Order: sequence, then C-alpha cells, then structure tokens
Amino acid sequence: MNEREKRTPQPKARRPSQRRLVDDDLNLPARLVHLRHLPWKTCYQRQLQAENKSENTQKSYFYGLRALVETTLPGEDVLDEAAFETMSIETLALRMEPMNGRLDLWAHGIADLRPTTFNARLAAARHLIKWLGLLWPDHLQRARTGKRLPRTLTRRELTTVLEAANVSENPAAALVVTMMLDTGMRVSEVCALNIEDIDFDDGSARIMGGKGDKDRLVLFTQRTLARLQAWLPIRERLHPDDVGACFLNRRGRRLQPRGVQRMMDTLAEEAGLLKGKLTPHVLRHNFATGLLERGADLVTIQRLMGHATIATTRVYLEISDQTLREVYHRAQAMREELDEQPPVVEAVEETTPSTSSRGIVESRG
Repeated sequence: MNEREKRTPQPKARRPSQRRLVDDDLNLPARLVHLRHLPWKTCYQRQLQAENKSENTQKSYFYGLRALVETTLPGEDVLDEAAFETMSIETLALRMEPMNGRLDLWAHGIADLRPTTFNARLAAARHLIKWLGLLWPDHLQRARTGKRLPRTLTRRELTTVLEAANVSENPAAALVVTMMLDTGMRVSEVCALNIEDIDFDDGSARIMGGKGDKDRLVLFTQRTLARLQAWLPIRERLHPDDVGACFLNRRGRRLQPRGVQRMMDTLAEEAGLLKGKLTPHVLRHNFATGLLERGADLVTIQRLMGHATIATTRVYLEISDQTLREVYHRAQAMREELDEQPPVVEAVEETTPSTSSRGIVESRG
C-alpha cells in the first residue's frame, strides 16, 4: 500500500451557511461575547440607535420581534413579561437557533398578514438573527408584493379638503394641510419642527434628523408663510412659555403624529371623503406628483422629498389612472377650443426677390 492510499480522505468542505446551521454549539460573534450576560433588549436597542434607525423603525422592530421571541416550541413554557425583558443575549441566541423550528412556526403564524406587513416583520427578524451572529435560513423568503402606485387625491378632493381645513375648529388644521401639500414633509418631520428651524426671511426650514437621521432643506410658498404668521399668535396663546415646538395641540403640548392622523380623519369626514383616504402620506404623494406634472426632474424631487435613493422617487413616474384621465381631458379640451376658433387669414406682402429666366429681378417698392 503506497503512501497516497494510506491518507485519510478529508471531508468535503461545507459552505458557511451549511456549517453554521448544523453546529451543535452556537458561538456568539466577538462583538457580543463580553455582553452575553446582559439583557438582550437594551443591547439590541443600542445597536438600532447606532445604526441611526428612527424611533418609528425601532418601535416597529420590537413590536414584530415580540411574537417571534415569545413563540414556544412543544414542551416549552410560555414566556412572561419579566423573562422577555431580562433574557440574556446568550439565552436569546440559543432560543433563536434557526434550525430548531421556531422561525418556521412564527413565519407560518404571520403568513395571513398583508405582504408588506409580512415583509416588514421578516426584515426585523432577519436583522435580529444577523445581529446574534446566526444565519438566516434560505427557505424563508419575502412575500411577493404587487406594484402599488402612490395614492393621491384629485384636484376636486384637494379643494374640498382645503375648504374643510379653513373652517375647521382646530386652529392648526389649515397650516398643517398647507405645509404638507407645499413642502412634502413627513408627518414626523412636521411634528418635530421647531420655530428656530424656520427662516422666515428665506422662506425655508431646516429639517433636523429626518428619516435615516438625515438633515435637509424644505422650501415654503407664500401661502405657507402667510399661514405660519397667522398661526404664531395662536401658538403663543396655547403655550406662552418659551417652548421650541412649532405645532402645539389644544393642551399646549407638541403635536404628535397620531394627533395629525386624527385631524386628517376629521377633515376627511367633513370633506365627504371615504375613511382612510386622507392621510399625511397621501398629501406628501400629492406634493411629489404635482411637482412632476409641472415639469420638475426626478433629482430635484428626490432632494425635496428627502429620499435616500432615486429609485424611491421613480415610483412617481407611474401616474395614476385618475391623474392620467385629468391630463388627457385637459389636453383634449384645449384642442377642441383651438379647433372651434376660426382661422385668421392675413394678407401676405411679397417682399422677396423674384426669379426669371433672365436672372433675379428685384421687387419694386
């Protein structure tokens, strides 16, 4: 027997995903080893903050992850509140082992959610699994979502909303609606706006720490500036102390996104719109589509909207059927008006030189 035959054959190398999923012992990544005995929730929240995740994103992540962490396998006890809050990172990593069936059981339980909601829950779970140093199983995939166009209001619907806002009992309603329509600000940005962020001379405001913790500049129209000036005395009466918030509720506290949505629901009812048709984000979509219809380029719209990538802005190129009909009928009406006008025939005076077989003959004046 030669030396080659005496060698012990080496097992075929496995891919990292295969090797990790079959390991009996789960080793935490080096960045978590010294934190392994600390409560996972506090440490994970610090990680989200370090990644500049917004407060809304953090709330959404924890809301979706709670059901995953609390999912029980056969023979396990149900987690109580204290166990959920104080579970260590090391215990959570063992609990979240991708091949023990917990992820699959949880995914089956949320399969009836809307595709967008399902994918948001999946994104939160994937982020947690990656943070723990585990590998996401390939068989858990995002749900397919149909192509959804941004919901917008027609011109007539916008007119009724503005009329309802102008006569609303809520003194901030007209300004909030106008500001969202004229600037495209997110509801969180409107609520976080401070008086000191507004430059009345320049007609602009600096949005500090917007989505993704990005700052940007928004521009005000004369209509928005006029209503801002009219709002300042009302704001002063609501809370005469030196508070920074631009928008206050009737109790003198900073306006919250939930309060803005309640405002929109009231305005929609007064304007005769179906429930849920008027939202802060719908007004933001109207701002973007209005810019596009007036000839603004995508890069400009991207900067004004505060989108991280132009791919998000490109969705506004898909004009809704209603907007398409409005543009079409408006163009056809203009064409019909032109066709109905009789053509104007004007006498033409010949002043150019004439030609003959003998050459060019100058025209006589």
